[in-house]
Amino acid sequence: MTKPLVMVTADVKSIDGFNWHAVMSSYLQAAIKGSDAIPMILPSLGAELDLDAALDQVDGVLATGSRSNVNPQLYGHDPIEENGPYDPDRDATTLPLLKRAIERGIPLFAICRGMQELNVALGGTLLTEIQALEGKNDHRAPTSKHQDERFRIAHPVEVTSGGSLDAALGSEPFEVNSLHRQAVGDLGNGLTIEAFAEDGTIEAISVRDSPGFVLATQWHPEWWVMTDSPSKKLFAAFGNAARDYRQKRLGL
Repeated sequence: MTKPLVMVTADVKSIDGFNWHAVMSSYLQAAIKGSDAIPMILPSLGAELDLDAALDQVDGVLATGSRSNVNPQLYGHDPIEENGPYDPDRDATTLPLLKRAIERGIPLFAICRGMQELNVALGGTLLTEIQALEGKNDHRAPTSKHQDERFRIAHPVEVTSGGSLDAALGSEPFEVNSLHRQAVGDLGNGLTIEAFAEDGTIEAISVRDSPGFVLATQWHPEWWVMTDSPSKKLFAAFGNAARDYRQKRLGL
C-alpha cells in the first residue's frame, strides 16, 4: 500500500533578507522513520492558502514545535517582548488548519507549540513564562550547545486513565523531555487532558468525540523516536491512523 502523506506545519524565518518556510529535520525524520509516512511541508501563507484543497491531498497533519510562541492576543492577553518571539504568519495558518483537520476527521498529532496552537484554536488560553509562576517547575531546556542534552529526558508524566494516551502507551507513568516556557491554561472546547506533570502542568491533550485521531503532547517525542519506547509508540499510532484514513480517502 502507498505510504500516507503527512502535512507538516512550518515556521517563517527571516534569513538574509528573505522569508523562509522552515521545519526542523527531526520532525520530518520522525514522520518517515516513526510513522512510515511521507512528510510534506505546508508553507505558512495564511489566507493565501486554500486549506481544504491542501487537506484533500493528505492523510495526516503533524503540528510541530517551535522557538516562537502563539501570540497572546489570540487568547485575549497582551503580548510582551519577554514572551516572544512570535510568528504571526504561522498563527494565521496553523490555527485554522488544525480546526479544519479535526472537523474533517484527518489524523492530527501536535507537538509542543502545536499542542498550544490546538488549545488556542479551540478557544483555550495559555500560561506564559510558567517557570515564574508559583508552584510550577522550570520546564525550559537545559542550557547546552549539544541538542541531545537539551532534549534529554527530564521528568515523569502521569497518564489519565481510559484516554487516548492510555490506549497508546498504557497507564503507567513514564518520563519525557521538557523544552517549553508556555503551557495550556484554560482548556479549549472539546479538549480533554491526557497527562500531567508532577507540578500539575498539562502535558498531553486530545479532542473528545473527535471523528479522527487527535493527540497532542507538550514534550518532544520526535527527538527520541528511534530509541525511546513511548516516542516510538506515539509516532506508530499516528502512522497507523494516517494509513487507515488513506484507505478510506481513496476507497481502498
